[in-house]
Amino acid sequence: MHYIISGLNSSDFAHLYGQDDEYLAQYNARRVLASHNSALPDRIGLKDVPSGENAILLNHTYQPAQSPYQGKHAIFIHEGCTQSGLFHNEIPEYLVKRQLSLRAFNHEHCIIAAELVTGDAVEQTVLALLQRPETVYVHAHSARFGCYLAAIHQQQG
Repeated sequence: MHYIISGLNSSDFAHLYGQDDEYLAQYNARRVLASHNSALPDRIGLKDVPSGENAILLNHTYQPAQSPYQGKHAIFIHEGCTQSGLFHNEIPEYLVKRQLSLRAFNHEHCIIAAELVTGDAVEQTVLALLQRPETVYVHAHSARFGCYLAAIHQQQG
């Protein structure tokens, strides 16, 4: 089975890059300086924001579908990032190093299965969730903070 993990589209956030605090506040956003200890996860590039660089913390609708599981939560994006992370049949280090809540969704955008997982078990759990016939996609969330991290889809062909 083949799968793809994709980051968010940077064009959705480009209007925030380089703006002052007042502008960011209009979008309930704020600039945060990444430190060596912070490990701020960038939802665009699917990697941690490098120490000494800026992230933008904002609220994001990660599940826009009209279902009981519609949701939004705080996320970080690497300020200025324009290249969306795209991983084919590979779990990025960004996910492997975190404790994850993996949530499988069906056609009605309802959760049909969920697992807590870390490290080397991430890929086998992703594959098991995607192999369920009713699974359409999987969301990875931080198990600690509940934040959306990435979407995982079965890749055809």
